[in-house]
Amino acid sequence: MLDHQPLSSTINRAAYRLAVLVPCRNEGLTISRVVQQFQKKLPEADIYVYDNRSTDDTVAQAKAAGAIVRYEPQPGKGNVVRRMFADIDADIYILVDGDNTYEVDAIGHLVDKLLNENLDMVVGARRSAAHDKQAYRLGHRSGNLFLTGVVKFLFGAQLKDMLSGYRVFSRRFVKSFPAVSSGFEIETELTVHTLELKIPFAEEYILYGSRPPGSESKLKTFTDGWRVLGTAVLLFKEVRPFLFFSLISVFLALVSLALGFPIFMTYLSTGLVPRFPTAILAASIMLLAFLSFTCGLILDSVARGRREVKRMAYLSYALINHKV
Repeated sequence: MLDHQPLSSTINRAAYRLAVLVPCRNEGLTISRVVQQFQKKLPEADIYVYDNRSTDDTVAQAKAAGAIVRYEPQPGKGNVVRRMFADIDADIYILVDGDNTYEVDAIGHLVDKLLNENLDMVVGARRSAAHDKQAYRLGHRSGNLFLTGVVKFLFGAQLKDMLSGYRVFSRRFVKSFPAVSSGFEIETELTVHTLELKIPFAEEYILYGSRPPGSESKLKTFTDGWRVLGTAVLLFKEVRPFLFFSLISVFLALVSLALGFPIFMTYLSTGLVPRFPTAILAASIMLLAFLSFTCGLILDSVARGRREVKRMAYLSYALINHKV
C-alpha cells in the first residue's frame, strides 16, 4: 500500500451519496473480493456491478457479496460506463474494474482529495509494487506510456496515466459527460473531455496488482491500443480541428511545392511547361491544401460552439457542497 496521507479530518463521507461502479465481464474469481473490500472501506456507498454478458458466475458472486447487480447487453466497457452514468444518481462516483488489481485501500484518500480540493475527477495512476513484476506488464506499460505521450503532444497536458480505470468523479462530471465510446477507449474519452473543458482534476499514484491465477485480462494490447490511438486522433480532430487540418494543409502544400517547384523553375528559364500531368497534380494538391485549411477554419467555429454547449451543460450542475 502506498502512503496516502489524510487531506482533511473534517470531511464526513457519510453525508454524501457515494456509488461504486464496477463494469464486469467474466470476473467471477475476483468480483466478490472487490465488493467486500469496498463495503469495508466505504460502508456508506452503494456498490453497483453491471454485468456485460458474462458466461461464468460473476452475477451470482456479486449478488452473494451484497452488490446491486444490473445488466448491459451491448458488449464493451464504454457501453457499460455510459449506461451506468445514465442510470445511477449519486453525489460521488467511483469507477473501478472488477479484477481486483486496483488498490482499494486508497479510495478514502481519492474521495477526500476530490472533496477537499473541489475537483471533478481524481485518477488513480497505476504503480506496481517492486516485488510484483507481472502486475503491469511491459507491453501494457509501454503502450500506455506511448498513448499518454500522444495525448500530451496533442493536447499539451501533463499526465501520469491516461488509461487508468480507477477514477473518482463528481456528479456534475458524470451527468454532463457525452460518452460515445464503446470499448476500452472510454478512458481516453474521459481524459480528453476533461482537457477540452479544462475541468479541474488530479492524479494520485495507487498500487496496481496482478490478477489471480485463472483470471484473464480482456484487454488486447495491440487491437485495443490501435483503437485507443484512433480515438485520440479522432478526438483531436473534433476538439482542435483548426490545428488538425492546418497540419494536413501544410503537409499537402509541401508535397505540392516539391512536385511543382522544379517545373516552375524550368518554365521561368525556358517558357515551357515540361511534365504537364505532374504540374496539374501539383496544382490539384495545392488546391486540396487550401480546402483543408478552409475546412479547419470553419470546423474550428463549430467546435467552439460545441465546447460552449458542453461547458454550459457542465455548469448546469452545482459543485458538491462541502459537508462536515
